[in-house]
This record gives sequence, C-alpha cells and structure tokens, in this order.
Amino acid sequence: MTSLDQVKAAAGPAAGSTPPARRGPAPTAPRGAGPPVPRRVRNRRGGRWWTPWLFLAPALILFLYFKFIPMASALTMSFQEVQPYLGNRWVGGENYATVLSSDGFREAAWHTVVLAVGQTAGSMLLGLTLALLMEGQGRRLGFVRSAAFLPVVVPIAVVAELWRIMYHPTEDGMLNSLLGLVGFGPSGFINDPDTSMVSIMLTGIWRGAPYDMMIFLAGLAGVDRGLYEAAKVDGASRFQRIRHVTLPGLRAVLTILFILAAIRGLRVFTEVFLLTNGGPDGSTEVVMTVIYKLGLEQNRLGVGAAGAVLLFLATLLLTVGVHLFRRRGNE
Repeated sequence: MTSLDQVKAAAGPAAGSTPPARRGPAPTAPRGAGPPVPRRVRNRRGGRWWTPWLFLAPALILFLYFKFIPMASALTMSFQEVQPYLGNRWVGGENYATVLSSDGFREAAWHTVVLAVGQTAGSMLLGLTLALLMEGQGRRLGFVRSAAFLPVVVPIAVVAELWRIMYHPTEDGMLNSLLGLVGFGPSGFINDPDTSMVSIMLTGIWRGAPYDMMIFLAGLAGVDRGLYEAAKVDGASRFQRIRHVTLPGLRAVLTILFILAAIRGLRVFTEVFLLTNGGPDGSTEVVMTVIYKLGLEQNRLGVGAAGAVLLFLATLLLTVGVHLFRRRGNE
C-alpha cells in the first residue's frame, strides 16, 4: 500500500460515497418487548369467538329450560283444551274468545291499567325526588341510600304482611291511629272497596320507588355540572334548573324506567294476591289474579294460558311503542 492509500484509509470514506455493508448479527428488539408472537398462534387466539358463549352457557340453559320452553308450551296450550291424563284437544281461538268476552277479565284489565298507571307515575316521581335529595358523596348519604333501598331487597311476602298490619281497619291500627291524630276517621283500607285499589297502589309505590331512585342516581352522575353552574349564574331557580337541565339530561333514563315500571305494573300479582286476593267484591282483581284463578283454581289451563299470552302481547306492544316514540323524538 502506498502512502496515498494510507492517507485515504485514515481519513475514512469520502463524502457522497456509500458506506460498506455492516456485517455481524442483526439488531435485537428493545428490552421488555418479548419474543415475537407467531402468526399462527395469534390467529388462533383471535378466533376464540365461542369463549364468551361458554361462560354464558349455564345461564342460557337455565333460561331455556325455565322460561323459553314454558313460554312455548303456554302458547301451544292457549289453543287447546287441556285435559290432564286424557290428552289435549285442539280448540283454536275459543280460549281467546272466552277470555275477551268475560266480564271479569275486562274489569280486571281495567284495574290492571289503573294500577299500572298509578304505580308507574308514583314510583318514578318519588324515586326522582329521593334521588335529588340524596345526590352527593357523603358517608351519611350512603347509609341513607342503603336504608331507602331496603324495600326492594325485602321479600314481597314480608312487605305484604307488613302493610297488612299497618292497614288494620280498626281505630287502633297503625295508619288509622296516625289519621286520628290529624282529625280523620278510621278507614277500611284494603277491606273497603272504595280504598282497596289505592291502598295496593301505595304499597307498590313504596316498594318500587327505591329501585327507581338508584337508577336516577346513576343518571344524575352523567349530567354535566357546568350546566348547573351556568344556569345558577343566569339566575335560574332550583325548579328551573331541574326542569331545563336535570330532566333533559335524564331523558334516556326516564324512558328506560318508564318501560320497566309499566311492565312491573302490568304484571302485578303477588301484593294483590297476598293482601286482598282480588277482593273485596272484585275491586282489586287484576289480570294476573284472573289467570291464576282460571288456570290453577278452576283447572282451565287453556283459558289461563290464553290470558297470559294476551298479557305478554300487551307488554310487548307497550315496549315497542315506547321505543319507537323515543326514536322518533330523537330524530
């Protein structure tokens, strides 16, 4: 090598020239990245679509066996004259005609609508009031909420027996004693045809309002607090803030609660059955008690199944109608 070559080698590669290819091992991945996942394993993990259904399978099997199969059996029975041990006889729509032409069923349907409207409006109004009063993050509020929610978790049989004691028709009854303090005479409550429906309605409102309260509290947490501050700065009163800020923010919650409360009102049975069993003189007879008496007490299972199907269709129409009304309002 000449002296000129030695000088070029010491100076390094010339400007604009391509550096020689680097030899040696390839650059390694940064620390913490882990080994690369093979494409075959990645595709296998992404293809486990059946994993959620595996966890849902026990609940779906229970629903299928205890709910959907009995519903299908009830639909079939509604077109038959059920004769245990003798075989069922197909009668077509005769059971539905019997139910719809029955005076008792029509009166029970009217009582059901009145009871559903009263319980729905009362429980939603009382639930919203309780939610507005108990909104916050204090420790005492948590205890008060838990105490207010107790009627929901207490068994309905206990609730009915509790209100039966309070509705005792004598002067020394609990509620009659309170009415006597303010100058009102004793009332018969569930023993009086004029007040029995209102008494059952109050029981349903007392039990359903805490459930609505908890859903309203969840909805109030999503309302923008800045709107309250802006309305307060503009001089809006508390009632105006509730009307123009709270209620529009709870529109979706109100729709859901209306559907749930209406279905709960249409399917009312246990409190009526335990408190009055449709009496006195049929003043509290509802659709569910009529279905129970036709199907189990009179052993007319086909007619009772037809009534149950009609109640299901009414509930379905109500749900779909409210959903379509809400969609049209959003558009």
